[in-house]
Amino acid sequence: MRNILLTGTAGALLCALLALSALPAAAAAAGDAARYAGLIQKRYETLKSFSADFDQTLTHKESGSTEQRKGSLLFQKPLLIRWQTVKPHEETLVVTGREIWDYLPDEEIAYRYPPSLVQDSRSIIQVLTGQSALTRDFDVKVSGTEGGLVRLLLFPHEPAPQMVEATIWIEPESGYIRRAKIIDFYGNANDVRFTRFLPDTRIAPAEFRFTPPAGVEVEDRIDRTVQERELFK
Repeated sequence: MRNILLTGTAGALLCALLALSALPAAAAAAGDAARYAGLIQKRYETLKSFSADFDQTLTHKESGSTEQRKGSLLFQKPLLIRWQTVKPHEETLVVTGREIWDYLPDEEIAYRYPPSLVQDSRSIIQVLTGQSALTRDFDVKVSGTEGGLVRLLLFPHEPAPQMVEATIWIEPESGYIRRAKIIDFYGNANDVRFTRFLPDTRIAPAEFRFTPPAGVEVEDRIDRTVQERELFK
């Protein structure tokens, strides 16, 4: 009976020691996550604009199908966006403080939406442009490195249909985001990787203006709070 008691006590002590030894590692990991999140926010507070080219992979969980796209992104504060995909289908998205234009030339249609649709921290464009409030709206965890970039996992405090979790890859010294992968409620993935990234570039104001070409059908949905299809996909 005495041996069993000693064994139980020793086991409890061992478990306690193991738990205590894990505390410094957990604290260090949490500290790294907070440091990188702070680095990102500090970097993007001073960033005025950038231009980038990207490769995009859309993965549909249920069917297992994937779609590859290529395009370019122009960003200027506070939140001016010009997003263009050229392969396999052309699309132009222009975001201003007053409206969003989504132009699909193959379908000869342009949709007009309110800017509120992209002002949520959980939208992919907010993540890609470094405008998401990481330290406020997400739990951030470090998940190793890949190709010289630090990989961070983002878990929104309040998950939304467009995002239940995300992963970003950042330059460890500068804090610039070079890739973002968003997982939605259905398990579908939207993975955008910058192949070229030029911070603080001068961008002509005309890039953030859009007028539908003559003959194009316009669907004005400026008064709607939800779009029929998710933008930037």
